[in-house]
Amino acid sequence: MLAAASLTDVFKTAGAAYEKSHPGTKLTFSFAGSQELVAQVSQGRPPTSWVTADTKSMDKVKADTGTPAVIARNRLVIATGEGNPHKVDDLKDLADTKLKVVLAAPEVPAGKYSKQILDKQKITVKPVSQEPNVRAVLSKVELGEADAGLVYKTDAESAQDKVDAVEIPDDQNAIAKYPAATLKDSENAEAAAAFVAWLSSPEGQKILRDAGFQKP
Repeated sequence: MLAAASLTDVFKTAGAAYEKSHPGTKLTFSFAGSQELVAQVSQGRPPTSWVTADTKSMDKVKADTGTPAVIARNRLVIATGEGNPHKVDDLKDLADTKLKVVLAAPEVPAGKYSKQILDKQKITVKPVSQEPNVRAVLSKVELGEADAGLVYKTDAESAQDKVDAVEIPDDQNAIAKYPAATLKDSENAEAAAAFVAWLSSPEGQKILRDAGFQKP
């Protein structure tokens, strides 16, 4: 199964829970930026199902998939080093040229959402790098290679012992939707559809909520 990079931790947990409740089932995940997932599906890679971090990525290969279902939502936060040493309080602070800011590349869903909220507030940020997926942004902040970065709330929560998260007000934020779908030509389409459906079940939804994802 192909899945957006921001689902790395929660899908490992979800996969283990699903395998336990479905003896004989083995799930294999491949995580990457949604734009990379689109390329893999378009090039004929044979996954059974996939989940992206935005509906536009899913729409690009809709001819190859069944009807997608949104399984969760997410929102952006500002990730800073532990203790927020540079005292970043809001989006405007990211415009400080003395601050090393890293963002996801504009073709990545997290990058698109970041550009959307910064443009809305008329804030110009000159990132020191633009990363291929949101987990790479988080890693830069964790390692101290960046002072701040825009990531999903769930990413920051997965590394809360290494980074701090500065909340972004609802009226300045963007909501990410995660649609899941099976691939029409999959050899294991029935099993894949079962897992996708399970993600919307009470058990699957609880795991997503516990990881910080919002309701679909």
